[in-house]
Amino acid sequence: MNEVRSYPFSAPRALELDPTYAYVREHEPLCRIRLPYGEDAWLVTRFDDVRTVLSDQRFSRAAALGRDVPRSTPVSPSFGILDMDPPEHSRLRRLLAKAFTARRVEALRPRTQQIADELLDAFVENGPPGDLANDFALPLSVTVICELLGVPYDDRDRFEQWTEALLAMTALTTQQRTEYIGHLSAYMAGLVEQRRRRSTDDLLGALVLARDEQDRLSEDELMFLAVGLLAAGHETTANQISNFVYVLLDHPEQLALLRGNPDLIPAAVEELSRFVPLTAGPTLPRYATADLELSGGTVRAGEPVLASRSAANRDPRVFADPDGLDLTRTPGLNFGFGHGVHHCLGAPLAKMELQVALGTVLDRFPALDLAVDRTQLRWKSGMALRGPTAFPLTW
Repeated sequence: MNEVRSYPFSAPRALELDPTYAYVREHEPLCRIRLPYGEDAWLVTRFDDVRTVLSDQRFSRAAALGRDVPRSTPVSPSFGILDMDPPEHSRLRRLLAKAFTARRVEALRPRTQQIADELLDAFVENGPPGDLANDFALPLSVTVICELLGVPYDDRDRFEQWTEALLAMTALTTQQRTEYIGHLSAYMAGLVEQRRRRSTDDLLGALVLARDEQDRLSEDELMFLAVGLLAAGHETTANQISNFVYVLLDHPEQLALLRGNPDLIPAAVEELSRFVPLTAGPTLPRYATADLELSGGTVRAGEPVLASRSAANRDPRVFADPDGLDLTRTPGLNFGFGHGVHHCLGAPLAKMELQVALGTVLDRFPALDLAVDRTQLRWKSGMALRGPTAFPLTW
């Protein structure tokens, strides 16, 4: 048997993917790993194996409940809908799916464009350098999810810090994380009570209606969904806006190609989603409910498996020149937004926001460049997602 490797393999560095992933993908496709806490697990890195683990319902998220799950934190957090298997998971997902259909998301595009334009107007008015991460990417994604959910944007200074607790690994102590999540839950509970006194035509109002009048979810499920949507609805997109621009500045020939062919923006979002290793820590483990064959061996019933989507997105068996950025690559399946029953529900919304953000930034700033040396950029540490803490640009 191969050695049990310490995992994560290394601390994340900017948007680099640890070369150990490439090694184990070729030589240890079923890699034994040990995280700081919890039981040992298997790691899969090949495209076909990751697809199987994410889509085969014999790999269960619900089976993790009550187990000493492999993790980076002392306490095993709860992830609400992400801890469920069908049919319970399907019931909750159906409640949300109508808000994220392609048609509804496209209806939000003009408003998203308006928000982006207004933010960049202020960006230009304040003059270079400007912080794309905190003065554009974050307020854009926060405003969109706030308006969709029905959360007051003016409260962002209160909830932005609290939402980080849902994505913190080592950046917060257990006490801080518990405190922030408590604050966030109390805040969202207040908004729920407002809708019980007076109904509203927003996603949060629809969830309260589904709870109180249709009995389609429990009170705990209502709170998990409300809190999770607010956090997940802006953190991923905000980080990726900055990450995508960073990668394009690092690939000037691809940037020039995109500037000359703005119709490539949707394909560019797909390719950048494949290329950028967004997650900085372990993914959620899935437990085998039967003995199952994967590349490299057998996973026994009851064993946990972690699937590295970032490594699978660089699998040479599927992608030509997988470590290269190619905005003309024919869009196909990648795991930038997950796969299977837990595929990101908000992916259509996130992709639309990324298209608007990327297209608008490139159109407004033909001479865009970093205002500091790349080595001076500071990246988030101890968080589940990668992204710069600030992204100073000049134009």
